[in-house]
Amino acid sequence: MHMRVALATALLLMTLPAAADDTLRCGSKIVRTGMTMTEVKKYCGNPSSTSIEEQDVHAGPRVVGKTEIHTWRYNRASGQRTAVLEFDLEQLKSITYESK
Repeated sequence: MHMRVALATALLLMTLPAAADDTLRCGSKIVRTGMTMTEVKKYCGNPSSTSIEEQDVHAGPRVVGKTEIHTWRYNRASGQRTAVLEFDLEQLKSITYESK
């Protein structure tokens, strides 16, 4: 019985989304949400990969414009999860870590 509970818990944890955080360490510097793209690049250097996705901006049910979400990925040292940073309007909105 305990084995089934442990197995079910392990399977559930494997399906959870990547962990979210509000900081990333780059060398001796700490990157936080709210920083600009320029500041992040100064602390962390160029990302391993980038992508841009255009998204609608809503006011209630109406689409009132478009925005570009920039996603930067940093492949980190062996044993560390890849950091995924999302920017909107040049400002860092989220830091998550991809599951291995």
